[in-house]
Amino acid sequence: MATVASALERVKQDLHRYLPVTFIEQACKDAGHRWRKRKFDPVTTLQLFVLQVLWCNTALTHLRHLTKMPINAAAYCKARMRLPLAALQRLLEHSAEAILGGPGQNLWCGLRTYLVDATCALAPDTPDNQKSFPQPKGQQKGCGFPVPKLLGLFDASSGVIVRVLFTPLYCQDLPGMIGLHPALGVGDLVVGDRAFCSYAHLAVLRARQTLALFRLHASRTVSFEQRRRGQHKRLRRRQGRQGHGPRVQRLGSGDQLGRWTKPRECDRPKWRSLAQYRALPQEMLIRELRFVIPGHGGRTREVTVATTLLDPQLYPKKKIAELFGVRWTIETPFAELKTTLKMRRIKCQTAVGVQKEMVVYCLVYNLTHALMIEAADRQKVSPDRISFIDTLRWMLSARPGEELPNLLTNPRRKGRHQPRVVKDRRDGYQRMTRPRAVMNRHPEKWPGRK
Repeated sequence: MATVASALERVKQDLHRYLPVTFIEQACKDAGHRWRKRKFDPVTTLQLFVLQVLWCNTALTHLRHLTKMPINAAAYCKARMRLPLAALQRLLEHSAEAILGGPGQNLWCGLRTYLVDATCALAPDTPDNQKSFPQPKGQQKGCGFPVPKLLGLFDASSGVIVRVLFTPLYCQDLPGMIGLHPALGVGDLVVGDRAFCSYAHLAVLRARQTLALFRLHASRTVSFEQRRRGQHKRLRRRQGRQGHGPRVQRLGSGDQLGRWTKPRECDRPKWRSLAQYRALPQEMLIRELRFVIPGHGGRTREVTVATTLLDPQLYPKKKIAELFGVRWTIETPFAELKTTLKMRRIKCQTAVGVQKEMVVYCLVYNLTHALMIEAADRQKVSPDRISFIDTLRWMLSARPGEELPNLLTNPRRKGRHQPRVVKDRRDGYQRMTRPRAVMNRHPEKWPGRK
């Protein structure tokens, strides 16, 4: 048999560093997976899977050239199908734990901070994928692709993915966020957009002793003006369905403590049972802040946030504004996944396979960021300054045991805004508006035919 290529040896070395062979096997056993002694055992299959995604999810038939091994594509595909999804998710979480235990971890005001957001991909148009991840409603049947949505929890200081969940496109982010709560510990801080800001969610996080910082939901209104006597009663009557109460204390310009009351049971969120909703406190103190984003070109100029960081001495308004500005940087990890690693289009034909493929994408992303953290610690810069694509290129070309060199460092570009347009015209083909089988019955009606 031909010798294993250096590319696979490098993958084995990087995987073993954060995911030892014994842990991979144990995770599969814990997920109920049993296997015979064969060529594609779980460890070998995962190593090949990672190598395939590293090469931007290359074709199965390309692996025999990368590894210099006689790999049968059908046998390897079946081996991938045997890998349990629960085991892959556990390996992703363990990789984050191993990476975050190393150097380069920065705390915000002494708090471990996480960012939460969602992104989408395109999956093959198969019945199983359409059932689990339906295509957008504006597209005719047979003219679109299933759209799986990935909801991820990221470490704010390093960008490492801690945990992921998968939902259909039109499923709200907040119910899925409940599945990410076990990854949050006591005293942790989670930062998100307005989709996660609700009274029930803030109350649940407070019960877990987890801090929160969310942009105020669009359906809520907060006034920072000095209210006259009786004015808060009119405000509360006007916003009774939202659970807002009077201002308790003014902490500064655009900074105040408000008393939020629990909305009525008829407005209970669907992700909480009636008994769970009744167990929530009747009111909470929430800190409300409003600040202006400097610079030009941004879509948002003024931002209002709600947080459980109540102490203005420990958590000044300026630092909170800077932290919320970091929340927008979560688009960079999504760009690295979807553009650099080519996760925008998934190849698996089944819904479970789509989720496995996206989890392995996240695992490759974490392994790449582990090297970025190591390089950043040696080069005395923050991990987000290290070039993701330069790290990825080195991983694809490095020999086993090769020392990590100094990687490219991206400059800071504060306040840089560009219009969301592209110059490249690419192709001029029209979009499909009817299924291909229907169009083939009437060739005379094809676009461009006279």
